[in-house]
Amino acid sequence: QLQLVESGGGLVQPGGSLRLSCVASDSTLRNYGIGFFRQMAGEQREAVSCISPSDDNTYYANSVKGRFTISRDNAKNTVYLQMNSLTPEDTAVYYCAAVMPPHPSVVLVRAGDYDYWGQGTQVTVSS
Repeated sequence: QLQLVESGGGLVQPGGSLRLSCVASDSTLRNYGIGFFRQMAGEQREAVSCISPSDDNTYYANSVKGRFTISRDNAKNTVYLQMNSLTPEDTAVYYCAAVMPPHPSVVLVRAGDYDYWGQGTQVTVSS
């Protein structure tokens, strides 16, 4: 069973940057679509950015377009989420998740479509 571990969260001032890492337990990560989701207190989990297994398709929530970038390093079994120009509204617990979609170019954005989840990492943006 695929296991995912996130890291890279923390406290950052508004305008700052963080890079989240999602490390998989084995090299089959290349076969999975990966999504970063976040959950704010009292709200539902929402997709922030997702990438297809083939890396040719990505999704970004409107609120993060132009600020966040998702990328994959299969040699390291790792997917990254680079987060720039952070605002207090980005404060949440961030999760990575994996799914094997019906086609390598498909990117899935619903949390319910994902099969494997990491434990989450807290991101707090505050001065």
